[in-house]
Amino acid sequence: MTCLPTPAQTVGPFLSLGLDWPDGPFVVGPDVPGAIRIGGRLLDGNGEPVGDGLIETWQAGPDGRFPDAGEGPEGRTGFRGFGRCLTDAAGGWEIVTLKPAPLPVPGGATEAPHLDVSVFARGLLHRLVTRIYFPDEAAANAADPVLCALPDDAARSTLIARLDSGGPYRIDIHLQGPDETVFFRL
Repeated sequence: MTCLPTPAQTVGPFLSLGLDWPDGPFVVGPDVPGAIRIGGRLLDGNGEPVGDGLIETWQAGPDGRFPDAGEGPEGRTGFRGFGRCLTDAAGGWEIVTLKPAPLPVPGGATEAPHLDVSVFARGLLHRLVTRIYFPDEAAANAADPVLCALPDDAARSTLIARLDSGGPYRIDIHLQGPDETVFFRL
């Protein structure tokens, strides 16, 4: 008898069962000093909303550290480093977090403050991985080794959020099409 791998399956249509929890979008509580909101829309190749997707974020804190496995969420003002948000019918999602610090990388370079992002949606066999950078970190973004490795400003712009006046950071994630977000192969 020969054992063959089972074919990959897409992540839908029951993505939300067991993955949603009330505190998912709150990397920190909204009343924590320095809390920011970052969100946008998940869009398909035609620019239509993906209303049954999932956005996950992982990040360092303002101190440049990732949460330790044994460190409870109350250990650092409730900061847990991880957020999860289901998209709504309009493809909307939003995470409440703290702005991360720049991170050192081998060779003495520094990565600009960013969120690591995983995207799950119907029709995908595997998660898509991308990043979100902050528009008010122009000097750090210009020196970031990941952003510098991208071919042009158009590609880089798909990873840099915008700051709405008096509101949250906003960035739309395009799964395909002319405005497709840059995704990374891991």
